[in-house]
Amino acid sequence: MENKTLAKRAGKTAFGTILSRILGYIRDMLVANLFGTGMFADAFYAAFRIPNLFRRMFGEGSFSTAFIPVLSEYLHKKEKSEVQNFLSITFTILLLILVVISVLGMFFSPILAKIVAGGFSNDPEKMQLTIELARLMFPFILFMCLAAFLLAVLNTLHSFFLPAFAPSSLSFSEIFYMLAIAPVIVPGNQIKGLAVSVIIGGALHFFIQYPKLKSLGWHLKFKLDLKHPGVRKIFFLMIPSIIGLSVDQINALVDSRCASSLGQGPVSALYYSNRLMQMPLAIFGLALVSVSLPVMSKAFAQKDMTTLKNSLNYSVRLTVFTLLPAAGGLMVIGLPIVKLLFEHGKFSSSGSIMTNNALFYYSLGLPAYALSKIFANAFYSFQDTKTPVRVAIVAMILHVILCIALMYPMSVGGLALATAVSSYFNFILLAVYLKKRIGKLGIKQILFSSLKSLMAAVVTGITAWNVCKISENLFVSVPTAIILGLIAFVAVSYILKSEELKTFTHIFSRDVKLGDYK
Repeated sequence: MENKTLAKRAGKTAFGTILSRILGYIRDMLVANLFGTGMFADAFYAAFRIPNLFRRMFGEGSFSTAFIPVLSEYLHKKEKSEVQNFLSITFTILLLILVVISVLGMFFSPILAKIVAGGFSNDPEKMQLTIELARLMFPFILFMCLAAFLLAVLNTLHSFFLPAFAPSSLSFSEIFYMLAIAPVIVPGNQIKGLAVSVIIGGALHFFIQYPKLKSLGWHLKFKLDLKHPGVRKIFFLMIPSIIGLSVDQINALVDSRCASSLGQGPVSALYYSNRLMQMPLAIFGLALVSVSLPVMSKAFAQKDMTTLKNSLNYSVRLTVFTLLPAAGGLMVIGLPIVKLLFEHGKFSSSGSIMTNNALFYYSLGLPAYALSKIFANAFYSFQDTKTPVRVAIVAMILHVILCIALMYPMSVGGLALATAVSSYFNFILLAVYLKKRIGKLGIKQILFSSLKSLMAAVVTGITAWNVCKISENLFVSVPTAIILGLIAFVAVSYILKSEELKTFTHIFSRDVKLGDYK
């Protein structure tokens, strides 16, 4: 029953994410069409990365991983009035911290831009534009981190669809800007208008979710109490988690710094390829990541280790089942997909080749990205934030070494490969430590299931590769290859009697009605 519940919740998250990601790709196509992979796009994505570094710390990253287990504990053990008080105090403190960070970030944007995109130093105009865009977009973290706070609360309260769909507000804002406003703006200022639309989208992300919180019987008030035990517990749990997230940001910084040293285009190519890889990762992998932490945190609060282990095992098997065929498909027909989505306007064929080079190697690590987060969630659920940090630091060292070694021989492909290899190392090491901590994880069941999924994924890749050759019209060949590749995967999984196929179909069965998505 717990696994069915987890599957339904993952289905709701996946459904919201699909809608959000579709809008995200429309947004990315419009940005690619308007700015290509030239100076404006490189400066924009480099600048956008700066506030996102802090977003990962105080938003979906270290804050959420520390906050959700504590909130789950309060919901299980405290009266509603105490939980309400805890929510308001946490919100107030987070708001004050984010205001300070936003102001300081705008002031120190020149220094931060030089750290993130040091390779732009040889082009003063490009560097100056990056600084201006970073300063414009820094308030973005204020709204996005508060939105992530609401997401964490709603997920813990078992509301999944709206938090997964809410990020589409950013896409709505940018799409509206590029279609309705950008055409009447002087070309040199169009990229600055895009930066402003990012802030508006971040604000909408927060305000879209708040009515849902109120409908569930909760609200947020300004209330300050720095000595509240729940807040202090979050703070102490966040310390190692922030270090761990800092490791992730160092990895992102290394990628950005290395890419900015490879000439014109690599920063944008790395972004576009990562966005394509993120589509299946967000729909399937991160959907399970989102629902697994509240489920495992609740199980730990109730001292139910059997449920915790079952949820972990189930999440791992379903993640591998969904992401292996996605990885295979992106690796074999990545270039046609990139051409179809982005090769318009100022986005050139050389940009497509560069983007696909990174996409191929990113796709190799697709299952590992989600698995490392799921295994880390297991530690977070019993409020151990130190072990994932230690593992992340070791993986970071490996990532940096590989980036430096591979960036020149393989260009952006080397940076993506470094990310993939270090991610596999990360999740394997986490699995080893977790087995020592809580005992058997059902590894044999996971390996047997993964072997079936791998066989089906190979057939998927072969099918997609051959079908994609049927027509030079990408609007025909790419969707046909994806659909027939999926059919082939389902057929092989059915022949192999994959248990995960039954679960996957259950998620989208008539038992999950449209009315459930709320």
